[in-house]
Amino acid sequence: MSRAIAFRGVTPFLKTTDLAKTITFYVNLLGFVVDSQWPTENPTNCILDNGHVHFAFGTDPQNWYPAPGLSGQLWIDVDDVMALHERLVGKVTIEWGAEVYSYGRLEFAIKDCNGYLLAFSAPAGR
Repeated sequence: MSRAIAFRGVTPFLKTTDLAKTITFYVNLLGFVVDSQWPTENPTNCILDNGHVHFAFGTDPQNWYPAPGLSGQLWIDVDDVMALHERLVGKVTIEWGAEVYSYGRLEFAIKDCNGYLLAFSAPAGR
């Protein structure tokens, strides 16, 4: 029998129509840093990091999808949901929360500048 292989993380590669606007949103509002941008001369792609959370964004019209879109949400565990909520109130529309839900998590959600739904979550009482 073969041993189980542990996955170590996931980095969604998401479509954007405005790379600079996306970088500004994630850096200024959510505290991400730019890990990389490419190609060097006129970047059409980037990787953004915040701790163990990573997102890649691309504008290349030949890559996969014609426009930004996701049929679900990106659920991000954070260490202080309420501090993040307070930082974002008045700067973006809060889609739901912050509140504790029946499954025992304190969470709220926003949409990023591309329309992706980001849910920020932590175990209730943390």
